[in-house]
Amino acid sequence: MPGARNNKQVVSWALYDWANSAFATTVMAAFFPVFFKEYWNSGADIEHSTFQLGLANSFSSLVVVFLAPLLGAIADQGGTRRKFLFAFAFLGILATGCLYLVSEGAWILAVFVYALAAVGFSGANTFYDSLLVAVADREQSDFVSALGYSLGYLGGGLLFALNVAMVLHPQTFGLADATQAVRVCFLMVAIWWAVFSIPLWLWVEESTPTQPNKGWRAISAGYRQLIETFREIRRLRVTFVFLISYWLYIDGVDTIVRMAVDYGMSIGFATDNLLLALGITQFVGFPAAIIFGKLGEKIGTRKGLFIGLAAYIAVTVWGYFLDEIWEFYLLATAVGLVQGGVQALSRSLYSRLIPRNRAAEFFGFYNMLGKFAAVIGPALMGWVAVLTGNPRFGILSIVLLFIAGGVFLCFVDEEQGVAAAQKLETP
Repeated sequence: MPGARNNKQVVSWALYDWANSAFATTVMAAFFPVFFKEYWNSGADIEHSTFQLGLANSFSSLVVVFLAPLLGAIADQGGTRRKFLFAFAFLGILATGCLYLVSEGAWILAVFVYALAAVGFSGANTFYDSLLVAVADREQSDFVSALGYSLGYLGGGLLFALNVAMVLHPQTFGLADATQAVRVCFLMVAIWWAVFSIPLWLWVEESTPTQPNKGWRAISAGYRQLIETFREIRRLRVTFVFLISYWLYIDGVDTIVRMAVDYGMSIGFATDNLLLALGITQFVGFPAAIIFGKLGEKIGTRKGLFIGLAAYIAVTVWGYFLDEIWEFYLLATAVGLVQGGVQALSRSLYSRLIPRNRAAEFFGFYNMLGKFAAVIGPALMGWVAVLTGNPRFGILSIVLLFIAGGVFLCFVDEEQGVAAAQKLETP
Protein backbone atom coordinates (compact mmCIF):
# COMPACT_ATOMS: atom_id res chain seq x y z
CA MET A 1 0.00 0.00 0.00
CA PRO A 2 2.68 2.47 -1.04
CA GLY A 3 1.98 6.07 -0.15
CA ALA A 4 -0.46 5.25 2.59
CA ARG A 5 0.76 6.75 5.86
CA ASN A 6 0.46 3.68 8.09
CA ASN A 7 -0.89 0.29 7.05
CA LYS A 8 -2.34 -0.46 10.50
CA GLN A 9 -4.20 2.85 10.45
CA VAL A 10 -5.45 2.25 6.92
CA VAL A 11 -6.80 -1.22 7.71
CA SER A 12 -8.27 -0.06 11.03
CA TRP A 13 -9.99 2.83 9.27
CA ALA A 14 -11.32 0.56 6.51
CA LEU A 15 -12.65 -1.94 9.07
CA TYR A 16 -15.21 0.61 10.20
CA ASP A 17 -16.80 0.16 6.76
CA TRP A 18 -16.83 -3.59 7.54
CA ALA A 19 -18.52 -2.75 10.85
CA ASN A 20 -21.28 -0.35 9.84
CA SER A 21 -22.10 -1.90 6.46
CA ALA A 22 -23.97 -4.59 8.38
CA PHE A 23 -26.54 -1.91 9.22
CA ALA A 24 -26.72 -0.66 5.63
CA THR A 25 -27.23 -4.18 4.28
CA THR A 26 -29.10 -6.26 6.85
CA VAL A 27 -31.21 -3.47 8.34
CA MET A 28 -31.57 -0.59 5.90
CA ALA A 29 -31.62 -2.43 2.57
CA ALA A 30 -33.08 -5.81 3.52
CA PHE A 31 -34.90 -6.74 6.71
CA PHE A 32 -36.31 -3.43 7.88
CA PRO A 33 -38.28 -2.83 4.64
CA VAL A 34 -39.54 -6.43 4.68
CA PHE A 35 -40.34 -6.48 8.39
CA PHE A 36 -41.94 -3.06 8.16
CA LYS A 37 -44.42 -4.25 5.54
CA GLU A 38 -45.10 -7.70 6.93
CA TYR A 39 -44.85 -7.27 10.71
CA TRP A 40 -44.90 -3.69 11.94
CA ASN A 41 -47.27 -2.38 9.24
CA SER A 42 -49.09 -5.53 8.21
CA GLY A 43 -52.30 -4.96 6.27
CA ALA A 44 -51.44 -1.50 4.94
CA ASP A 45 -51.59 -0.74 1.22
CA ILE A 46 -48.29 -1.40 -0.57
CA GLU A 47 -48.08 2.14 -1.92
CA HIS A 48 -48.72 3.72 1.48
CA SER A 49 -46.21 1.53 3.32
CA THR A 50 -43.65 2.50 0.66
CA PHE A 51 -44.48 6.15 1.33
CA GLN A 52 -44.08 5.70 5.11
CA LEU A 53 -40.73 3.95 4.66
CA GLY A 54 -39.59 6.75 2.37
CA LEU A 55 -40.55 9.32 4.99
CA ALA A 56 -38.56 7.46 7.66
CA ASN A 57 -35.46 7.54 5.47
CA SER A 58 -36.06 11.16 4.57
CA PHE A 59 -36.51 12.30 8.18
CA SER A 60 -33.26 10.71 9.33
CA SER A 61 -31.44 12.28 6.41
CA LEU A 62 -32.90 15.70 7.21
CA VAL A 63 -31.51 15.57 10.75
CA VAL A 64 -28.02 14.93 9.37
CA VAL A 65 -28.47 17.73 6.84
CA PHE A 66 -28.74 20.28 9.64
CA LEU A 67 -26.18 18.79 12.05
CA ALA A 68 -23.29 17.57 9.92
CA PRO A 69 -21.61 20.80 8.75
CA LEU A 70 -21.71 22.56 12.13
CA LEU A 71 -20.56 19.48 14.05
CA GLY A 72 -17.83 18.97 11.47
CA ALA A 73 -16.58 22.50 11.99
CA ILE A 74 -16.61 22.02 15.78
CA ALA A 75 -14.71 18.73 15.41
CA ASP A 76 -12.06 20.43 13.28
CA GLN A 77 -11.61 23.14 15.90
CA GLY A 78 -11.11 20.67 18.75
CA GLY A 79 -9.55 17.73 16.91
CA THR A 80 -12.49 15.57 18.00
CA ARG A 81 -13.54 13.77 14.81
CA ARG A 82 -13.17 10.35 16.41
CA LYS A 83 -15.21 11.37 19.46
CA PHE A 84 -18.07 12.63 17.29
CA LEU A 85 -17.83 9.48 15.18
CA PHE A 86 -18.26 7.22 18.16
CA ALA A 87 -21.02 9.33 19.70
CA PHE A 88 -23.12 8.91 16.56
CA ALA A 89 -22.09 5.27 16.18
CA PHE A 90 -23.23 4.59 19.75
CA LEU A 91 -26.63 6.11 18.93
CA GLY A 92 -26.91 3.96 15.83
CA ILE A 93 -25.80 0.78 17.59
CA LEU A 94 -28.16 1.32 20.53
CA ALA A 95 -31.17 2.10 18.32
CA THR A 96 -30.47 -0.87 16.06
CA GLY A 97 -30.45 -3.18 19.05
CA CYS A 98 -33.70 -1.63 20.27
CA LEU A 99 -35.50 -2.68 17.07
CA TYR A 100 -35.56 -6.14 18.65
CA LEU A 101 -37.96 -4.79 21.29
CA VAL A 102 -40.53 -3.16 18.96
CA SER A 103 -43.75 -5.19 19.01
CA GLU A 104 -45.94 -6.25 16.10
CA GLY A 105 -48.12 -3.52 14.62
CA ALA A 106 -46.17 -0.68 16.27
CA TRP A 107 -45.16 0.90 12.98
CA ILE A 108 -44.86 4.44 14.38
CA LEU A 109 -42.40 3.32 17.06
CA ALA A 110 -40.54 1.22 14.46
CA VAL A 111 -40.16 4.25 12.21
CA PHE A 112 -38.91 6.38 15.12
CA VAL A 113 -36.32 3.86 16.33
CA TYR A 114 -35.18 3.15 12.78
CA ALA A 115 -34.82 6.89 12.11
CA LEU A 116 -32.60 7.24 15.21
CA ALA A 117 -30.45 4.34 14.00
CA ALA A 118 -30.17 5.90 10.57
CA VAL A 119 -29.17 9.26 12.09
CA GLY A 120 -26.43 7.50 14.04
CA PHE A 121 -25.27 5.63 10.95
CA SER A 122 -25.21 8.69 8.70
CA GLY A 123 -23.80 11.07 11.30
CA ALA A 124 -20.92 8.73 12.12
CA ASN A 125 -20.14 8.41 8.42
CA THR A 126 -19.52 12.16 8.22
CA PHE A 127 -16.60 11.88 10.62
CA TYR A 128 -15.47 8.52 9.31
CA ASP A 129 -15.19 9.95 5.79
CA SER A 130 -13.28 12.95 7.10
CA LEU A 131 -10.64 10.66 8.64
CA LEU A 132 -9.67 9.51 5.13
CA VAL A 133 -7.29 12.48 4.95
CA ALA A 134 -5.66 11.29 8.19
CA VAL A 135 -4.77 7.83 6.87
CA ALA A 136 -4.05 8.39 3.15
CA ASP A 137 -2.18 10.90 1.03
CA ARG A 138 -3.95 12.55 -1.91
CA GLU A 139 -2.25 10.19 -4.39
CA GLN A 140 -3.51 7.07 -2.59
CA SER A 141 -7.01 8.27 -1.68
CA ASP A 142 -8.71 6.39 -4.56
CA PHE A 143 -7.33 3.04 -3.44
CA VAL A 144 -7.77 3.56 0.31
CA SER A 145 -11.33 4.82 -0.13
CA ALA A 146 -12.11 1.83 -2.36
CA LEU A 147 -10.57 -0.51 0.22
CA GLY A 148 -13.06 0.76 2.80
CA TYR A 149 -16.05 0.19 0.55
CA SER A 150 -14.67 -3.19 -0.52
CA LEU A 151 -14.34 -4.41 3.06
CA GLY A 152 -17.78 -2.99 3.73
CA TYR A 153 -19.31 -5.11 1.00
CA LEU A 154 -17.48 -8.21 2.21
CA GLY A 155 -18.20 -7.74 5.91
CA GLY A 156 -21.78 -6.67 5.38
CA GLY A 157 -22.25 -9.52 2.92
CA LEU A 158 -20.91 -12.19 5.27
CA LEU A 159 -23.18 -11.19 8.15
CA PHE A 160 -26.07 -10.75 5.73
CA ALA A 161 -25.58 -14.28 4.36
CA LEU A 162 -25.70 -15.65 7.90
CA ASN A 163 -28.79 -13.56 8.68
CA VAL A 164 -30.58 -14.78 5.56
CA ALA A 165 -29.81 -18.39 6.52
CA MET A 166 -31.24 -17.70 9.98
CA VAL A 167 -34.45 -16.27 8.53
CA LEU A 168 -34.92 -19.04 5.96
CA HIS A 169 -34.06 -21.88 8.38
CA PRO A 170 -34.74 -20.53 11.89
CA GLN A 171 -35.06 -23.95 13.56
CA THR A 172 -31.50 -24.81 12.53
CA PHE A 173 -30.33 -21.91 14.70
CA GLY A 174 -32.61 -22.74 17.60
CA LEU A 175 -35.12 -20.01 16.77
CA ALA A 176 -38.89 -20.39 16.82
CA ASP A 177 -39.68 -18.83 13.46
CA ALA A 178 -38.61 -16.28 10.86
CA THR A 179 -40.05 -13.42 12.90
CA GLN A 180 -37.84 -14.19 15.86
CA ALA A 181 -34.90 -14.69 13.50
CA VAL A 182 -35.27 -11.20 12.02
CA ARG A 183 -35.44 -9.63 15.47
CA VAL A 184 -32.29 -11.49 16.53
CA CYS A 185 -30.62 -10.27 13.33
CA PHE A 186 -31.10 -6.68 14.49
CA LEU A 187 -29.24 -7.53 17.71
CA MET A 188 -26.45 -9.22 15.78
CA VAL A 189 -25.98 -6.15 13.60
CA ALA A 190 -25.64 -3.94 16.68
CA ILE A 191 -23.00 -6.25 18.17
CA TRP A 192 -21.12 -6.57 14.86
CA TRP A 193 -21.10 -2.80 14.40
CA ALA A 194 -19.78 -2.26 17.93
CA VAL A 195 -17.05 -4.90 17.88
CA PHE A 196 -15.50 -4.02 14.53
CA SER A 197 -15.46 -0.30 15.37
CA ILE A 198 -12.84 -0.96 18.04
CA PRO A 199 -9.76 -1.00 15.72
CA LEU A 200 -10.52 2.52 14.47
CA TRP A 201 -10.78 3.77 18.04
CA LEU A 202 -7.50 2.11 19.04
CA TRP A 203 -5.24 2.77 16.07
CA VAL A 204 -6.49 5.61 13.87
CA GLU A 205 -4.96 8.93 14.86
CA GLU A 206 -6.12 12.36 13.74
CA SER A 207 -4.12 15.52 13.52
CA THR A 208 -5.11 18.13 16.08
CA PRO A 209 -5.00 21.91 15.68
CA THR A 210 -1.96 23.70 17.12
CA GLN A 211 -4.26 25.40 19.62
CA PRO A 212 -7.37 23.23 19.84
CA ASN A 213 -10.56 24.76 21.21
CA LYS A 214 -12.62 22.92 23.80
CA GLY A 215 -16.17 23.09 25.08
CA TRP A 216 -18.12 26.23 24.25
CA ARG A 217 -15.05 27.76 22.64
CA ALA A 218 -15.02 24.92 20.12
CA ILE A 219 -18.73 25.42 19.43
CA SER A 220 -18.29 29.19 18.98
CA ALA A 221 -15.20 28.77 16.81
CA GLY A 222 -16.88 26.03 14.81
CA TYR A 223 -19.88 28.25 14.12
CA ARG A 224 -17.63 31.11 12.99
CA GLN A 225 -15.63 28.75 10.80
CA LEU A 226 -18.82 27.43 9.22
CA ILE A 227 -19.97 30.97 8.36
CA GLU A 228 -16.54 31.71 6.92
CA THR A 229 -16.69 28.56 4.80
CA PHE A 230 -19.98 29.66 3.28
CA ARG A 231 -18.19 32.85 2.25
CA GLU A 232 -15.12 31.00 0.98
CA ILE A 233 -16.98 28.44 -1.08
CA ARG A 234 -16.94 30.81 -4.03
CA ARG A 235 -13.15 30.52 -3.98
CA LEU A 236 -13.53 26.75 -4.39
CA ARG A 237 -15.60 26.81 -7.55
CA VAL A 238 -14.59 23.32 -8.67
CA THR A 239 -15.43 21.87 -5.26
CA PHE A 240 -18.79 23.62 -5.33
CA VAL A 241 -19.65 22.28 -8.79
CA PHE A 242 -18.63 18.77 -7.72
CA LEU A 243 -20.91 19.02 -4.68
CA ILE A 244 -23.86 19.88 -6.92
CA SER A 245 -23.03 16.93 -9.16
CA TYR A 246 -22.65 14.62 -6.19
CA TRP A 247 -25.88 15.88 -4.62
CA LEU A 248 -27.78 14.88 -7.76
CA TYR A 249 -26.32 11.49 -8.63
CA ILE A 250 -25.86 10.18 -5.09
CA ASP A 251 -29.59 10.78 -4.60
CA GLY A 252 -30.18 8.08 -7.18
CA VAL A 253 -27.58 5.75 -5.67
CA ASP A 254 -28.92 6.07 -2.12
CA THR A 255 -32.53 5.72 -3.23
CA ILE A 256 -31.79 2.48 -5.05
CA VAL A 257 -29.88 1.16 -2.01
CA ARG A 258 -32.69 1.99 0.41
CA MET A 259 -35.71 1.19 -1.73
CA ALA A 260 -34.69 -1.71 -4.02
CA VAL A 261 -36.15 -4.48 -1.85
CA ASP A 262 -39.32 -2.47 -1.26
CA TYR A 263 -39.62 -1.94 -5.03
CA GLY A 264 -39.17 -5.64 -5.73
CA MET A 265 -41.89 -6.50 -3.23
CA SER A 266 -44.18 -3.89 -4.75
CA ILE A 267 -43.99 -5.46 -8.22
CA GLY A 268 -44.61 -8.95 -6.89
CA PHE A 269 -41.26 -10.68 -6.29
CA ALA A 270 -40.90 -13.07 -3.35
CA THR A 271 -38.93 -11.90 -0.33
CA ASP A 272 -36.52 -14.86 -0.51
CA ASN A 273 -35.57 -13.97 -4.08
CA LEU A 274 -35.03 -10.32 -3.19
CA LEU A 275 -32.73 -11.19 -0.31
CA LEU A 276 -30.70 -13.44 -2.61
CA ALA A 277 -30.39 -10.56 -5.08
CA LEU A 278 -29.16 -8.27 -2.33
CA GLY A 279 -26.57 -10.86 -1.35
CA ILE A 280 -25.37 -10.99 -4.95
CA THR A 281 -24.87 -7.22 -4.91
CA GLN A 282 -22.78 -7.45 -1.74
CA PHE A 283 -20.40 -10.15 -2.91
CA VAL A 284 -19.99 -8.71 -6.41
CA GLY A 285 -19.34 -5.33 -4.81
CA PHE A 286 -16.37 -6.62 -2.78
CA PRO A 287 -13.89 -7.07 -5.67
CA ALA A 288 -15.61 -4.48 -7.88
CA ALA A 289 -14.92 -1.62 -5.44
CA ILE A 290 -11.20 -2.45 -5.40
CA ILE A 291 -11.17 -2.66 -9.20
CA PHE A 292 -12.84 0.73 -9.45
CA GLY A 293 -10.24 2.19 -7.09
CA LYS A 294 -7.49 0.96 -9.39
CA LEU A 295 -9.47 2.12 -12.42
CA GLY A 296 -9.61 5.62 -10.96
CA GLU A 297 -5.82 5.60 -10.61
CA LYS A 298 -5.38 4.36 -14.20
CA ILE A 299 -7.86 6.44 -16.24
CA GLY A 300 -8.77 9.20 -13.79
CA THR A 301 -11.37 9.42 -11.06
CA ARG A 302 -13.84 11.47 -13.08
CA LYS A 303 -13.84 9.02 -16.01
CA GLY A 304 -14.44 6.19 -13.58
CA LEU A 305 -17.45 8.06 -12.21
CA PHE A 306 -18.86 8.57 -15.70
CA ILE A 307 -18.69 4.82 -16.31
CA GLY A 308 -20.54 4.17 -13.06
CA LEU A 309 -23.27 6.74 -13.78
CA ALA A 310 -23.84 5.35 -17.29
CA ALA A 311 -24.29 1.90 -15.78
CA TYR A 312 -26.77 3.26 -13.23
CA ILE A 313 -28.85 4.89 -15.96
CA ALA A 314 -29.03 1.59 -17.83
CA VAL A 315 -29.93 -0.31 -14.64
CA THR A 316 -32.70 2.14 -13.70
CA VAL A 317 -34.31 2.08 -17.14
CA TRP A 318 -34.17 -1.72 -17.15
CA GLY A 319 -35.72 -1.70 -13.68
CA TYR A 320 -38.81 -0.05 -15.12
CA PHE A 321 -39.33 -2.87 -17.64
CA LEU A 322 -38.26 -5.94 -15.67
CA ASP A 323 -40.78 -8.75 -15.16
CA GLU A 324 -38.78 -11.86 -14.24
CA ILE A 325 -36.74 -12.56 -11.15
CA TRP A 326 -33.69 -13.55 -13.22
CA GLU A 327 -33.68 -9.99 -14.54
CA PHE A 328 -33.63 -8.71 -10.97
CA TYR A 329 -30.61 -10.93 -10.30
CA LEU A 330 -28.81 -9.47 -13.32
CA LEU A 331 -29.64 -5.95 -12.17
CA ALA A 332 -28.31 -6.80 -8.71
CA THR A 333 -25.07 -7.97 -10.31
CA ALA A 334 -24.81 -4.80 -12.39
CA VAL A 335 -25.40 -2.60 -9.34
CA GLY A 336 -22.78 -4.53 -7.40
CA LEU A 337 -20.25 -3.86 -10.15
CA VAL A 338 -20.60 -0.07 -9.93
CA GLN A 339 -22.17 0.91 -6.60
CA GLY A 340 -19.08 0.71 -4.43
CA GLY A 341 -16.98 2.23 -7.19
CA VAL A 342 -19.18 5.31 -7.51
CA GLN A 343 -19.23 5.80 -3.75
CA ALA A 344 -15.49 5.23 -3.30
CA LEU A 345 -14.38 7.44 -6.20
CA SER A 346 -16.74 10.21 -5.10
CA ARG A 347 -15.26 10.19 -1.60
CA SER A 348 -11.67 10.11 -2.79
CA LEU A 349 -12.17 12.84 -5.41
CA TYR A 350 -13.80 15.11 -2.86
CA SER A 351 -11.00 14.48 -0.34
CA ARG A 352 -8.58 15.95 -2.89
CA LEU A 353 -10.71 19.03 -3.52
CA ILE A 354 -10.85 20.28 0.10
CA PRO A 355 -8.41 21.80 2.62
CA ARG A 356 -7.15 18.76 4.52
CA ASN A 357 -6.93 20.56 7.85
CA ARG A 358 -10.68 21.24 7.67
CA ALA A 359 -11.76 17.80 6.49
CA ALA A 360 -14.53 17.16 9.04
CA GLU A 361 -16.25 20.45 8.24
CA PHE A 362 -16.02 19.96 4.49
CA PHE A 363 -17.13 16.35 4.75
CA GLY A 364 -20.02 17.71 6.78
CA PHE A 365 -21.05 19.61 3.66
CA TYR A 366 -20.43 16.49 1.59
CA ASN A 367 -22.68 14.34 3.74
CA MET A 368 -25.16 17.18 4.15
CA LEU A 369 -25.72 17.31 0.41
CA GLY A 370 -25.74 13.53 0.13
CA LYS A 371 -28.35 13.22 2.85
CA PHE A 372 -30.34 16.19 1.61
CA ALA A 373 -30.56 14.32 -1.68
CA ALA A 374 -31.76 11.28 0.26
CA VAL A 375 -34.50 13.45 1.73
CA ILE A 376 -35.86 13.92 -1.78
CA GLY A 377 -35.18 10.59 -3.45
CA PRO A 378 -37.06 8.04 -1.31
CA ALA A 379 -39.94 10.45 -0.73
CA LEU A 380 -40.11 11.17 -4.47
CA MET A 381 -40.16 7.50 -5.36
CA GLY A 382 -42.91 6.82 -2.82
CA TRP A 383 -44.90 9.87 -3.86
CA VAL A 384 -44.77 8.97 -7.55
CA ALA A 385 -45.85 5.41 -6.70
CA VAL A 386 -48.87 6.74 -4.79
CA LEU A 387 -49.71 9.36 -7.43
CA THR A 388 -49.60 6.97 -10.38
CA GLY A 389 -50.57 3.77 -8.61
CA ASN A 390 -47.56 2.16 -10.30
CA PRO A 391 -44.19 1.77 -8.50
CA ARG A 392 -42.40 1.38 -11.86
CA PHE A 393 -42.80 5.09 -12.55
CA GLY A 394 -41.17 5.81 -9.20
CA ILE A 395 -37.99 3.92 -10.11
CA LEU A 396 -37.91 5.48 -13.58
CA SER A 397 -37.89 9.01 -12.17
CA ILE A 398 -34.44 8.37 -10.67
CA VAL A 399 -32.85 8.42 -14.16
CA LEU A 400 -33.05 12.21 -14.29
CA LEU A 401 -30.83 12.49 -11.22
CA PHE A 402 -28.04 10.44 -12.77
CA ILE A 403 -28.18 12.43 -15.99
CA ALA A 404 -28.15 15.80 -14.22
CA GLY A 405 -25.30 14.71 -11.95
CA GLY A 406 -23.27 13.61 -14.95
CA VAL A 407 -23.78 16.95 -16.67
CA PHE A 408 -22.38 18.90 -13.70
CA LEU A 409 -19.52 16.43 -13.37
CA CYS A 410 -18.38 17.46 -16.86
CA PHE A 411 -17.40 20.85 -15.41
CA VAL A 412 -15.23 19.49 -12.57
CA ASP A 413 -11.54 20.24 -13.24
CA GLU A 414 -9.65 18.21 -10.64
CA GLU A 415 -6.26 19.86 -11.13
CA GLN A 416 -7.73 23.33 -10.69
CA GLY A 417 -9.77 22.19 -7.69
CA VAL A 418 -6.76 20.68 -5.88
CA ALA A 419 -4.72 23.85 -6.38
CA ALA A 420 -7.52 26.02 -4.96
CA ALA A 421 -7.95 23.76 -1.93
CA GLN A 422 -4.23 23.78 -1.13
CA LYS A 423 -4.25 27.60 -1.03
CA LEU A 424 -6.78 27.48 1.84
CA GLU A 425 -4.76 25.02 3.92
CA THR A 426 -2.98 26.50 6.92
CA PRO A 427 0.28 25.15 8.37
